Amino acid sequence: MPSKNMLPKGKRRQSVKKEYREQRTLAQEREAAARARAEELGEEATSAEMIETSEFMEHEPTIEERIATNNWFTTKGASGSKVAEETYDPPRYENPYAKLKDAPAPEIHVIEDLEPEDGVRSFTAEAAAAGMRLDAYLAKALPEVSRARVQLLIENGQATVDGKAAKNKLKLKGGELIEIEGEPMPEPLHAEAEDIPLKIVYEDDDLAVIDKAAGMMVHAGSGSGEHNRGTLVNALLHHFGKLSEVGGELRPGIVHRLDKQTSGLIVVAKNDVTHRKLSEMFAGRSVHKTYVALVHGWMAEDEGRIRLAISRDAVRRIRMTTKRAGGRSATSHWKVLERIDGPWGKFTLVEVKIETGRTHQIRVHLQALGHPVVGDFLYGAPREIKRTGKKSVEQDTVTLDRNFLHAERLELTHPKTGKQIELQAELPAELTELLERVRGQN
Repeated sequence: MPSKNMLPKGKRRQSVKKEYREQRTLAQEREAAARARAEELGEEATSAEMIETSEFMEHEPTIEERIATNNWFTTKGASGSKVAEETYDPPRYENPYAKLKDAPAPEIHVIEDLEPEDGVRSFTAEAAAAGMRLDAYLAKALPEVSRARVQLLIENGQATVDGKAAKNKLKLKGGELIEIEGEPMPEPLHAEAEDIPLKIVYEDDDLAVIDKAAGMMVHAGSGSGEHNRGTLVNALLHHFGKLSEVGGELRPGIVHRLDKQTSGLIVVAKNDVTHRKLSEMFAGRSVHKTYVALVHGWMAEDEGRIRLAISRDAVRRIRMTTKRAGGRSATSHWKVLERIDGPWGKFTLVEVKIETGRTHQIRVHLQALGHPVVGDFLYGAPREIKRTGKKSVEQDTVTLDRNFLHAERLELTHPKTGKQIELQAELPAELTELLERVRGQN
């Protein structure tokens, strides 16, 4: 229904401001006249006159009374305007975008430590990604990767969703398996040599075995900057100069990895032929690695096997978990070396051998048994070990700034000479000291 103030058809492009001003002035004049009559008549004022002056009196007239005394305008419209109050009806339908406009944007967790398995990095889209475009979600989950780079990966078929090629505009529902083949970020030009001390356990013309210290990353991450310095690769380049190039300029010589906070033996290839043969040996499980770990609590059995698939945690992306379906198969064998019941509680010193080399495998498997590795805060170990039966004071707490996990022994057949190599690395001083302390020896 057309408004009373609407101009006749054909003239509606003209401004109506002039007409509104004239009507407003007329209404103000009528109100002023009504106030003057009310002052003269006092209590004898008629009901109609009282209604017209109701804005200034205690009585509040109804809408029907206002309509009866004021053909159109009233001073009680929205924001004090001269628009009829009855014209402001509630909307028939709720605005579907009102709640979305005020709702906070979903928080997307950053995916860290996204290590490749057979050249493929896989993770699960979190629930907060529901309704987001694939490229927008990846740009937030991988903030070091530009959106343009993400879109290029998707267009090249290097990023798949639930095993299928996808488009940038694909709307996620949350829970999809996303896989990225190759490097999500362009690799740096090359790793630079740095004069960093190394403990070389074995070396010949084809390979070397290093006793890596805890706190040292094996190789740099993608990109450039200070976080790409101080790695094992930087040190290897300084000591050996030339390494194999099979792993690319980012990881020269690196055949397998150790976690940053894990110490112990790691094999390095000096040429491409040795690198490929070592890779085949690791894949064929003919290289035997033995780890030593100290865990919280007493293991129920003297030895056992853990066969639990490992996948990335859906909530905390830097963690791995055994509680999700669709993970990669992983097998670990453990054996109790010593059970400790001392002033700091119960602990078990265990020996672990692995058939597979999944990310955080030993740490995740031991945590799944209810016995997290000492110092492994990421998988549930306490940050402080307290004396049993005593209140926590500074001298009654023990802390370890690394995982009590050490790659102690390495056995392999030399890929060129066929010679059997058996090497061992003693526990680092900080682990030996902690072990003696929980035993109550110091």
